[in-house]
Amino acid sequence: MSATTDGDRALRDRSVLVTGSSRGIGREVALALAAAGARVAVNGRPDAPGRSRAAERVVREIESRGGTAVACPGSVAEDEAAGALVERCVAALGAIDVLVNCAGVPEPDGASILDLSAEAWRAVIDVHLGGTFHCCRHAAPYMVERRSGAIVNTSSHAFLGLYAGVAYPAAKGGINSLTLALAAELRERGVRVNAVCPGAKTRLSTGPAYERHVRALHARGILSDALRDASLDPPEPRFVAPLYAYLASDLAGDVTGRVFSASGGYVGVFATGAETPIAYRDHRRAEPWTVAEIAAAVAAAERRGVA
Repeated sequence: MSATTDGDRALRDRSVLVTGSSRGIGREVALALAAAGARVAVNGRPDAPGRSRAAERVVREIESRGGTAVACPGSVAEDEAAGALVERCVAALGAIDVLVNCAGVPEPDGASILDLSAEAWRAVIDVHLGGTFHCCRHAAPYMVERRSGAIVNTSSHAFLGLYAGVAYPAAKGGINSLTLALAAELRERGVRVNAVCPGAKTRLSTGPAYERHVRALHARGILSDALRDASLDPPEPRFVAPLYAYLASDLAGDVTGRVFSASGGYVGVFATGAETPIAYRDHRRAEPWTVAEIAAAVAAAERRGVA
């Protein structure tokens, strides 16, 4: 591998499974973790019987740089396949110290609650939210047994509802909630769980259909000029990979239950539990709020800029 600092080798001798790492963000994350010293299980959907040639190419790239990697074909949407991925990582690399969930699929172009089919909904939910759950379910027991481990999930700013769609933002919102719940449950057992909302140029954020989608959202007033421009010219995915590597390492030993953001040279973190009170009175000494009183309280909070 290329010359690095001690901080860059923060994952020395760690065994890592990165789902969806045959291309895009997952590929860059796999390369970054390998550069930090990790042994990497590279996952991609099968494109030949029992093989993912795309994953094998990433393995060869890691090995050409002096790293250790193994290809693990399989779809995380299937619980049995996700379990096999985790077992393959443990068998080939000796352990699973880190799980990074990057696998994803796009929502149908122009998807709306007015026309999205139940089948299309399930196809997206099964990979993003289901796949994250399946892999965490199989990996967590290994980590808990050793009282050590890190899980990094991939979310998206789409959970805020800014990019329309139905299943994709719902899945990403679910991943955020799953991340917080797992972090709370596993904290005392030595396992950290965080999420990243990456902004990067991938197959999900390029192409004529994607550009039409972004321009249509801007025309409808859903996206600002700045968000439109940023969405149409996203940075390369290699810029988000270091944040994943940091969260996977002991350098983030006290960090858990957080949702981060990264795009280009920007790194941010969402506020945790940021709830703002807009009205209160002691229910033991008062009747329930009336609808009119709640309406007035919400309006007053909006005028103060807190709702």
